[in-house]
Amino acid sequence: MTSVAPLPPGAAQPAVVHVPVSDPRVRPLLRELGHEYSTRYGKDAHAEISGYPDEEFTPAHGGLLLLLLEHGTPVAGGAFRRHDASTAELKRIWTHSAHRRRGLARRVLGELEREAGARGYRRIYLTTGPRQPEARGLYLATGYTPLFDTAADPETIGPLPFEKHLPAVPHSGKATDL
Repeated sequence: MTSVAPLPPGAAQPAVVHVPVSDPRVRPLLRELGHEYSTRYGKDAHAEISGYPDEEFTPAHGGLLLLLLEHGTPVAGGAFRRHDASTAELKRIWTHSAHRRRGLARRVLGELEREAGARGYRRIYLTTGPRQPEARGLYLATGYTPLFDTAADPETIGPLPFEKHLPAVPHSGKATDL
């Protein structure tokens, strides 16, 4: 596995692009995600990853899929889908194995939260697996509230649910009087 150092201050950040699931740049990330999940959990995870209709991750259906591109190559990405009228559900958060430990997952989360808030969602919901301590740590470090007993053995819980409430986004840049 190749290790990539964090970008130095002032270096160009990866570009953010919104894409459909069918974009060919999405495939390598989902393939690697499926392989890692399959390795960690001992069963084929590709079916779970593809278990949601692609249109759920489009703006027309209340969702979004984004990639971080570095020199045109995807290095990280993530998506959300409509969970309910006020809640977006995060899915498919991923950083390519050669680009980890650079803060890219935090950036993906921040972009997804901003986009969800701009679309009127007030809450983010997600689950992560019990064998993904890095993800659990990321969500705790970025202000997500665990909806489970953090003292319990994660293997006894199953999927670990988290939530985060988003601040209200004003519809205009002007203050309003109430």
